[in-house]
Amino acid sequence: MNEIQKKSVKKEPFLPLMFRYLGRKLKRLGKEMANHKVSYLFIAPFCILFIVFYLVPVISSICLSFTYFNVLETPRFVGWQNYINLFFADEVFLTAVKNTFLFAVITGPVGYFLALFIAWMINDLKPKVRAVMTLIFYAPTISGQAYVIWKFIFSSDSYGLANGWLMKLGFLYEPILWFEDGTYIAPILIIVVLWMSMGTGFLSFIAGLQNVDRALYEAGYVDGVTNRFQELWYITLPSMKPQLLFGAVMTITSSFGIHDQLAALAGFPSVDYAAHTVVSHLIDYGTIRFEMGYASAIATLLFAVMILCNKAVQFLLRKVGN
Repeated sequence: MNEIQKKSVKKEPFLPLMFRYLGRKLKRLGKEMANHKVSYLFIAPFCILFIVFYLVPVISSICLSFTYFNVLETPRFVGWQNYINLFFADEVFLTAVKNTFLFAVITGPVGYFLALFIAWMINDLKPKVRAVMTLIFYAPTISGQAYVIWKFIFSSDSYGLANGWLMKLGFLYEPILWFEDGTYIAPILIIVVLWMSMGTGFLSFIAGLQNVDRALYEAGYVDGVTNRFQELWYITLPSMKPQLLFGAVMTITSSFGIHDQLAALAGFPSVDYAAHTVVSHLIDYGTIRFEMGYASAIATLLFAVMILCNKAVQFLLRKVGN
């Protein structure tokens, strides 16, 4: 193509091009729905519920994040001001980000691999024994008030189990105020969250391990698999990638969304904001101060981070067994 022809070619504006592309997609979708009416009719209830209760709130939250909205007045557009205030004028938010990533980095991977390891260890037990062991590890998650046990263990008076034992053994002369001292709050809460991390992901690992085709192990032995760790890496994990991905998504969601257990143990707000997470900050502005625009900005950032983490985990899981 010569210079004259290049100059004669005009670049089409982006918006008309995008609308034309969307129009073609919608037209193709309409034809497909007409050809498969019954199939789309069956998935319609889920699609409607997903759009109404998931997609619309997410889009509304993203839109409200660019406004000042106090529930009583009409939302007022403020542009990027909420995000600027979060990173440059809100020191508590930066503390919440630090605490959230601390809990997520420690409890997320450790809880994930711990759940996978325990599921792998109890997988070969007899069915009744395996069912009992599964219940034992899963029980703290299904019991919403399980953290009360830790509240009693780390009670700040001499009747608390930790203080009582340490004083009886001579390590202490007076009780430690566990949840009134920022030094002790984070380590204790990490232990509690790990103890309660055997959730739905753990059950999915159990199900995945039970559904691995036994013939694959026999083929692996023929091909040179010599120990259980090679068996795990080359046969078991590649055969349960859907369960691994589901467990990873659930673990990321729970590790970034922790608040209730922390608030119940350390208070809300906690001493020196030692247990203040991004979700705690979101609840503070959304349900106490009713600054919904600011709270929507926090929720949007948290949503974006969780999406990026899920994409990173999907990329890493593709490497399993390769």
